[in-house]
Amino acid sequence: MSGKFGYNATFMLRKTTTIAPKNRTVNVGKHIVIIGGGYGGLRAVEFLAKEPNLTITLIDKNPYHYLQTEAYGYIAGRFDIHDIAIDLEQWCSGFKGKVRFCNDYVHSLDFAAQTITCHTQTLSYDYLIIATGAQTNFFSFIEGLRANSHGVKNLERAYNFRKEFEDLIYKQMQNEEHAKTESINIAIGGAGLSGVEVAAEMANVIHTYSKTIGERAKAIKIYLIDASKTILPGMSDYVIENTQKRLESLGVEILTDSFINNVDGEQIMFKDGSRLKYRFMIFTGGIKASNLNNKIDTSKNKTAQFLTDDMLRIQGQNNVFAIGDCVEVRDARGEILPPTAQIAEKSAEYAAHAIHMLLQGKIPRAFDASVSGIFIALGGHYAVGEMFGFIKVKGYWAYLLKKAITYAYYLGLHLRINTGYKNRIKEHQAKE
Repeated sequence: MSGKFGYNATFMLRKTTTIAPKNRTVNVGKHIVIIGGGYGGLRAVEFLAKEPNLTITLIDKNPYHYLQTEAYGYIAGRFDIHDIAIDLEQWCSGFKGKVRFCNDYVHSLDFAAQTITCHTQTLSYDYLIIATGAQTNFFSFIEGLRANSHGVKNLERAYNFRKEFEDLIYKQMQNEEHAKTESINIAIGGAGLSGVEVAAEMANVIHTYSKTIGERAKAIKIYLIDASKTILPGMSDYVIENTQKRLESLGVEILTDSFINNVDGEQIMFKDGSRLKYRFMIFTGGIKASNLNNKIDTSKNKTAQFLTDDMLRIQGQNNVFAIGDCVEVRDARGEILPPTAQIAEKSAEYAAHAIHMLLQGKIPRAFDASVSGIFIALGGHYAVGEMFGFIKVKGYWAYLLKKAITYAYYLGLHLRINTGYKNRIKEHQAKE
């Protein structure tokens, strides 16, 4: 992705690496196929497009790149659709003929034949990068969860939830919910990064609306639920403590150490026998790999993520890489890295570098990466962040840093799209 900073579900930072050594002897006519137009897929395209004598095809079932890390603001109504979706064909056109976009659904892969069978065509490749991301894991052991809750991993679900949230606000403004003393509860299952950001942004919107449409807005209550003993499990004490203070100041009800037993259309039932009546529910409590992973016969973990070799290659396939959330990514010490956009980008950069090295007849080093930092958006002009293990910041200054990272990424996308738009106009004019 463009810019000097990485980007993920909570605006993480990374160090930039390069893949273009001075001695370029890349083999002529190699075709690279990348499946998935998410953060990792786009980053891989950008790095590989720097290399001469390569052609690149990007495949995605959706015609757009979904900025999932901005879902919290979109759901709460602070961002518009153009803030979180980028046309992939236009973006690919910005590479001036080097990159082709294929809006298609991948049915199967044949590693022996080096072919990809899509709904409308079959493509061959010299090197393949699988970057299909992940989807919400609606745990099957929680009865009714899948049927009665929304995820935020895809644009359609985020869009549907936004409509419900805006409809609820509208009804409050019209005073259609006549019982002002009765709470209207929104439940968020999962107090990890995504859940915390969505809860904070919606609570902040409700707080802001209460100044304009009156106390009726305060009848809407946000509940953040997690089975862990704390929010943001695995994060530092600094991040957890300051995030919790911010959520409480916004009126978010935090229910930790709370195990959901089952969900119906009106209530969440907990294992301790307690119940929570709710109007609608978002679930962010887990992920699993995309459906394509299930069609590939190779080693996977319990959530269907690929278990690759130390060069992020599918087991036994020297020219097939997997990056981002569809992989259980580990560092050099064997520690599992979080499934974030930052790690997707770092794994994409590595895969692009590895392909370059292999085309040179060289063996790349094993993959290694770490989380450089994290910024969590907490509603309005407030964030909490850490960088490089020792820089800690919260409040407005953290918000400004997060905003700068977001802007750098978004600007890079739009510069490429503007180039693509101009190229397409020239093509149309030439045909005329």
